Amino acid sequence: MNELSYVLVVDDEVELLHLVKMYLHKESYRVLTATSGREAIELMHQYAIEFVILDIMMEDMDGFTACEQIRSFSKVPILMLTARSSEEDKVKGLKIGADDYMVKPFSPRELIARMEAVMRRTQPEKAEGNKIHVGELEIDLNGRLLFIEHELIRLTRKEYDLLIFLVNHQGQVFTREHLHDQIWGMDAKMGTLRTVDTHIKTLRIKLKSAGKMIQTVWGVGYKFEEKS
Repeated sequence: MNELSYVLVVDDEVELLHLVKMYLHKESYRVLTATSGREAIELMHQYAIEFVILDIMMEDMDGFTACEQIRSFSKVPILMLTARSSEEDKVKGLKIGADDYMVKPFSPRELIARMEAVMRRTQPEKAEGNKIHVGELEIDLNGRLLFIEHELIRLTRKEYDLLIFLVNHQGQVFTREHLHDQIWGMDAKMGTLRTVDTHIKTLRIKLKSAGKMIQTVWGVGYKFEEKS
């Protein structure tokens, strides 16, 4: 999991929420929690979420509705939780975009094992050692180098950081404000949101035909998505 990303746990049972959070922290995951589907959607737009653990039976907005809304803008893996063992619930959850399903009560250790299995299965890029292959791009993480069809593409430090962040969150939409905060951080004092647009533009040019994978989501921001 990327060091800037989080596991989002969504459940209106506060005790269970705290228990799952504690076990995830023990496994060195960064965790955000929400007690409703609406709160979960808000957090999805504010943070880089790598995985969602989502309860079905909640007031305000249930897990099915939240899952459908998340799928409208993100391919983040989702594991759904429910107190009911109904096959109908399981089928419905998988049909609307969930990646796995667990029935309460469950072992936190099994939950984490299932979560990690889903993450391996749904990882968007193919990693070999310390290299990432996505489409025609080959990224050497150790050397912070980018190759396209074995040709070295020279990127600035911020261009590289921006590309890696987008690739690691393929399919997830980020606002310009979010990208600015994540990539520039304390350096942001001297920049503006136009800085993000400028770097996106130069990245697209340098990536050549692969630049189409950096997509503009009008009225929201940007996302990275490999063309099938």
